[in-house]
Amino acid sequence: MKLLNRIVVVTGAGSGIGRACAIEFALEGAKVIAADINLEGADETVNQIKAASGTAIAFKTDVSKPESVRQLVEFTIKTYSRIDALINNAAIQVNKTIEDITFDEWNLQMSINVGGIFLCSKYFLPYLKQTKGNIVSMSSVNGYFVEPMCAGYCTTKAAIIGLTKAMAIDHGHEGVRVNCICPGYIDAGLAEGYFQSQPDPLKAREEAGKLHALWRIGKPEEVGRVAVFLASDDASFMTGASVVVDGGFGSGLPPK
Repeated sequence: MKLLNRIVVVTGAGSGIGRACAIEFALEGAKVIAADINLEGADETVNQIKAASGTAIAFKTDVSKPESVRQLVEFTIKTYSRIDALINNAAIQVNKTIEDITFDEWNLQMSINVGGIFLCSKYFLPYLKQTKGNIVSMSSVNGYFVEPMCAGYCTTKAAIIGLTKAMAIDHGHEGVRVNCICPGYIDAGLAEGYFQSQPDPLKAREEAGKLHALWRIGKPEEVGRVAVFLASDDASFMTGASVVVDGGFGSGLPPK
């Protein structure tokens, strides 16, 4: 097992990619804290991990609120005395143009998608320095390729790439590695929300698959396994990297 007895915190672990990450880490022997504002979803993730003989605890957290994040940190250290990896996955997606998005929607998306990474990293870093641990944050190919009706979301995902590099430079000499993952379309909650916002959701889903060289959208566990790799000793000389997991997004062509 790559991560036997490592302590891993996964935010946004109540569904989608976050749930898949939590499960994949547990399968590799990690003790997982599944953090999510949706405690019911986090509990279901924990139930699935325990059913597979893994170890996990659910904890309700709003990553946009400093006090909530501090409580997550305190719970983690009180329970396990340390943390080895922080997986920043919590995010929302508002499918609107800049003209249509409201001020509150813009700020909420920023405070969760980017602010959550800032707060969790800030308050966990003193403990990650002690264990020479690492941070893995979830960006997106939308940090590179902008699509219609998600200007704010694309902005946050580009910011995550920059923040990842900045933290890697600032904390590499302290033994902390910081990387991010840029998934393409994944069969999970945020992508489904985007499909449902389109005039023809079924067609949007089919067309999204055609944007990938593999002619399909990805599975959450396919991203989770990359997160495991980045958090493991197998990636010991990787930091500041933006790892694209997109099935060849942008290069898909109709089969002949």
